[in-house]
Amino acid sequence: MDTIFKIEPNLKIFQLPDIKERTRINVRYPLMAPYAYAHIYWDENQNELIYSLEQPKLSESEVEILRLIMLALEEMINISIVKTEKAAQIIQYLEKNVQSILVELGTKVSKETYLKLMYYIFRDSVGLNQIEPLLNDYYIEDIECNGLNSPLYVVHRKYENLRSNVIFTDIQELTDFVEKLAQKCGRYVSYAKPLLDGTLPDGSRVNATYSEDVTTKGPTFTIRKFTKDPWTPIHMINFKTTSPIVVAYIWMAIEHKFNMMVVGETASGKTTFLNAVLSFIPPDARVVSIEDTRELNLNHDNWMPTVTRSGFGIPNLMGKEYGEITLFDLLRESFRQAPDYVIVGEIRGKEAYVLFQGMASGHSSFGTFHAGSVPTLVRRLQTPPISLSASLIESLDVVCVMTHLKESQRNIRRMKELVEIQSVTEKGLSFNIPFEWNPINDKVEQKRSLYLLTKISKRSGKQIPELERELQVRTILLQAMANRKIEDFKEVNDIIKAYYLNSKKVLSEFGIT
Repeated sequence: MDTIFKIEPNLKIFQLPDIKERTRINVRYPLMAPYAYAHIYWDENQNELIYSLEQPKLSESEVEILRLIMLALEEMINISIVKTEKAAQIIQYLEKNVQSILVELGTKVSKETYLKLMYYIFRDSVGLNQIEPLLNDYYIEDIECNGLNSPLYVVHRKYENLRSNVIFTDIQELTDFVEKLAQKCGRYVSYAKPLLDGTLPDGSRVNATYSEDVTTKGPTFTIRKFTKDPWTPIHMINFKTTSPIVVAYIWMAIEHKFNMMVVGETASGKTTFLNAVLSFIPPDARVVSIEDTRELNLNHDNWMPTVTRSGFGIPNLMGKEYGEITLFDLLRESFRQAPDYVIVGEIRGKEAYVLFQGMASGHSSFGTFHAGSVPTLVRRLQTPPISLSASLIESLDVVCVMTHLKESQRNIRRMKELVEIQSVTEKGLSFNIPFEWNPINDKVEQKRSLYLLTKISKRSGKQIPELERELQVRTILLQAMANRKIEDFKEVNDIIKAYYLNSKKVLSEFGIT
């Protein structure tokens, strides 16, 4: 039997209709064509919108054949082939072995049955079992499993939180799946260490629990999906997350090495926004990023990404396990590597002290933080366990506050406000808010003058009218890129790099004078 199994790649993003009445939604689109499809519809019995994963149905005899093939494959499969990125080679390898097993079993199957079996073999041996099709859905942001016999929920870009028809009903199957997630992340999980935090090869973030001691319904997991190609500043403009002038402002702030934090609640788009604007780091700069789980993706030659490492054994008196490498450790070491820019994926604890010390000593630093406003951010930085002094917090220049608005009619992420820190003292906080989101017209508008231009002028010697002109030119350029839908990650970064090298040439190519 020749190689006949194949899965059509999802090269096209299907445009889903805007339907205000949820009871009228009924859409179907491919995930792993021609085998797996998403069907989203209103269920009259459950009185809610359902995400139904449609896959080939197997008869009892086909289920038994699949079980025997999977048992045999466990003995034969070569792990190195599974790690290859070329799907065609993996499929060819699997088909060769499956055909051999069918001959050994003395089993003849129809072409239809063979293709169905190959789909499940590919899904479960190379992919992530039941959720592999969900990971192929462009519109899914989160996949959530609350334990045994609980339906998986998905967070859909278009239709928000949806109950799915995917359910784990066997405790051993769910436990094995969490172990598989850990292996894919290159992490370790066990009854002694039942919490998993890691990153899948495609960049998706995984948080899982392993035992019923921690979560009473059994093992759980949440997968936060990330796009294969990171979003760019142009995406932020076209999605209305922010406006061209705000992006141009951030470009100038990054170029002149001012310190910036992106804050907001969970799932407000902090990391996505930060990753997008990091495209503005000058091409000749030395960059070091520090994260718990790898999420940042820069198109930068002189970039050193670092991640923390779990330890093992009994913690010492300081609460640290043997071999553990923390954010604090990585950050402390990073300042010995002469970075121009330091990026911390998420600031939570004592690493904030080292980061702000770096800011105060002239290292341009960026990071994300869980806070709903600038006063809340400052309050959290000043109180335990972080306990920073006001003089250190004053090293922060710009704060972008993100928000996630979830309503029945819309599900959007916006920059709520951009805040310029003017002074932080023991008596209080002084700041300027030049840009704010207007929810009525859904635009980020300029409300006040830009304090940052005064700081750039003092630092660089350039006159404020010259800086205002530069801000205007970059705003026009970014708007022109947005109008032309120039959103490709590499293309956007190439234009930004070219602007640093020869701005007049780039402006001329866009017809900007």
